[in-house]
Amino acid sequence: MYWPVQHIRQLALAALTATLAWSAHALEVQFKAVAPNVYAYVGDTGGRTYENEALNANIGLVVTPAGALLIDPGATWQSARKIAEAAKKVTPQAIQWVINTGGQDHRWMGNGFFQAQGAEIMAHASAEADMQARGPEHLRANAPVLKEKMDGTNIVLPTRWLQGADTTLVLGGVQVHVLHRGGGHTPGDILVWLPHSGVVFTGDVVYVDRILGLHPVSKTKTWVQSFDALQTLNPSVVVPGHGRVTTLAQAQKDTGNLLQALRAHMGQAVEAGTDIGAAVKSFDAAPFKHLQHVDVWLPQLANRTYLEMERE
Repeated sequence: MYWPVQHIRQLALAALTATLAWSAHALEVQFKAVAPNVYAYVGDTGGRTYENEALNANIGLVVTPAGALLIDPGATWQSARKIAEAAKKVTPQAIQWVINTGGQDHRWMGNGFFQAQGAEIMAHASAEADMQARGPEHLRANAPVLKEKMDGTNIVLPTRWLQGADTTLVLGGVQVHVLHRGGGHTPGDILVWLPHSGVVFTGDVVYVDRILGLHPVSKTKTWVQSFDALQTLNPSVVVPGHGRVTTLAQAQKDTGNLLQALRAHMGQAVEAGTDIGAAVKSFDAAPFKHLQHVDVWLPQLANRTYLEMERE
C-alpha cells in the first residue's frame, strides 16, 4: 500500500506526541541532596494515581561508608525498583537498611523489593498491628488505580521491630536516631534524626503545602507529642512526609499550628456540649487556606478531632 508523505508525517507526529505525553506522566524518581550524603525525593502532593504509582510521598536516602539507608520504600514493588535505580545514580553503595516511618502504604508496601535485595527492614513495634490490619486494605484500594503497576507487590513486614521511645542506630559510623512518641497519622509514625547533618525525616508527622490527613487509626493527641519531639530536635532541614523540603518554622505553620488549633477548638466544643456540626462550622480555617485540599478535607479533620476528643 502506498501512503502519502503527508500521512506518514501525521502518523509520526501523532506517535511522538503520544510518547511525550506518556513520558510527561510517567513516574520519575530523582534524589536531590539536602545535606552532604543525605538525599530526598519529593513526591506528588495530590492523591494516588496511575501515573504517580501511589508514590505521593517523600523518600529519604542516607549514604554511609558501610552502605546506604533508605527511608521509606514506596507503595509497590515496581516503584521500589525505581527508587533503587534512582539511588544508584547518586551512590554505588548498596541499600543495607530500609526504615518504614509509619503504616501508610507508601511507607512500607515496597518492602518486598528491598528484602529480596538483602536489605534489613525496620519499623517501630507500634506499627506492627496497623500494618497487619491495613496491609490487605492497601492492596485492595490501590489495585483498581494502579492496575498492572501493582504487579509483584505483596505484604512484607519489617524484619526488625524497634522498641521504646528512642533508638540509636549506627551505619558506617553515621548515627541515626529514631524517635517514637505514640505516632499520630498512624500508630507507628516515627522521626528519623541525623544529628551529624541537622536533617530530620519526619514521615507523616509533618505535612507542608498540603493539608494533613486523619484516618480512623490517627490520633491528634499523640501527633502533637510527636511534633513536640521534632521541635526539641531543632533541625536545620526538615524533610516532611508530604510537601517540599522545608524549615521547622514552615512545619509549625502547616502542621503544628493546625493540630493545636483543631484540638483547642474541638476540646472547647466538647467541654461546652456544642453540637459536632456547629463545632465543625465554627472552626477558623483562615490560617490554613494556603494548604492544598483544605476546602475538601478540613471539615473531615475537624469532625474526626471532635470525635477523638469526645472519647478522651
